[in-house]
Amino acid sequence: MKALLLSLLLVPALVLAQAPVIEISGANFRPLPLASPAPTLQEGGDKKAAGVFDTAFSYDLAASGIFQVLDRAGFTADAKEGMTAASINFSRWADVGAESLVKVSLAQDGGRLRGELRLFNVATGHEDLKVAKDAPANEPRQLAHALADALYRHFTREASPFLSRITYVRKAGANRDVYVADWDGMGAQALTKGGTHILPTLSPSGQVAYTSYRKNRPDIYVQSPGGEAKAVVTDGQMATGVAFSPDGKRIAYALAEGESAQIYVAAVDGSGAKAITDTPYGLNTSPTWSPDGKRIAFVSNRGGSPQVYVMGADGSGVKRLTFQGNYNQTPDWSPRGDLIAFTARDERNAFDLFTVNVETGKVTRLTQDQGNNEEPTFSPNGRLIMFSSSRNGGAHLWVMTAEGNNQLPLPMEKGNWLTPDWGIAPAAK
Repeated sequence: MKALLLSLLLVPALVLAQAPVIEISGANFRPLPLASPAPTLQEGGDKKAAGVFDTAFSYDLAASGIFQVLDRAGFTADAKEGMTAASINFSRWADVGAESLVKVSLAQDGGRLRGELRLFNVATGHEDLKVAKDAPANEPRQLAHALADALYRHFTREASPFLSRITYVRKAGANRDVYVADWDGMGAQALTKGGTHILPTLSPSGQVAYTSYRKNRPDIYVQSPGGEAKAVVTDGQMATGVAFSPDGKRIAYALAEGESAQIYVAAVDGSGAKAITDTPYGLNTSPTWSPDGKRIAFVSNRGGSPQVYVMGADGSGVKRLTFQGNYNQTPDWSPRGDLIAFTARDERNAFDLFTVNVETGKVTRLTQDQGNNEEPTFSPNGRLIMFSSSRNGGAHLWVMTAEGNNQLPLPMEKGNWLTPDWGIAPAAK
């Protein structure tokens, strides 16, 4: 399986003060060995808040796909070691294989929790990064995500997914409810309560669109967290599979009528709807926008079995993209533009995840022999994929790199969590 090349490059001396940059490309994978001891809590600080911070920060680093986070059980350095280079015995960190060392200090200041992060090059003892952030004292996870984002940006020069949001469905009995949460599934807020609400998707502004049976028929609603749901598509027998355009001004969705289902594009309020497919006895579903908003990928059975196709956002230039397998579905177009992730049923009747290169048609398998894996969705930077998996029983949300490496469950409570969608853009905090 293709993995990531993670090479440390030195930027010229006059640029970024010779800060190392992790370039994520190619086929050779070597994550950066990183030591991250527990945060230091200043006098008067809240130990519980520090624990919550540490759990969230550690998960961000582990799931990032670019770090090899070293096991703390093997650390030999003095637990009371300081935050400055002069107080650190770097040989102890080199002994455990660390190439970089990240230290965090937490302090409570009134109603704010303040965190200072320092990053050191273990070989040179040089301090490469010093950054301070703060958050409400009752939001230690928010501070953890902000500091993890600063570390990620330092190494990659791009935004992390740690400040973004996701939406998903929780299945409990006969009910299917829509939730919005932080990227790791924590801090969840329910948008619906009781009934059947499925296939949610996030807009760049934080609105959520989903199909709801609240009036005993499948219509599309748009809702802001804390706001009222507004019906925007009530035509046809079934309106489903809604997707926001990258600028948040349009929606694409599937509308079933009679023996067919066609892809429509409309304004975000449902006005000006126009069908962009026309196969009288065919099913066209699951639209997903290209990052420039000029093309739409979708699923169609016009060739005899469900396959992934691509067309212009006006319905022109339809091109079949997948030819392997006889049941391909739920495409999601990477924000980087190069890949489309999708679910396919294999020869064992199990569902697994694949990507297809939009230009070359090359298909790469990401999961195998671990239950059913479905509904892939890319992170806002295109580096990670979230999905629903039954590998441990029930349905749980997992995350992995876009190459299928470093597969980890989200740190959520047990339950049945379905159809995740990752926000197009990070939420403002």
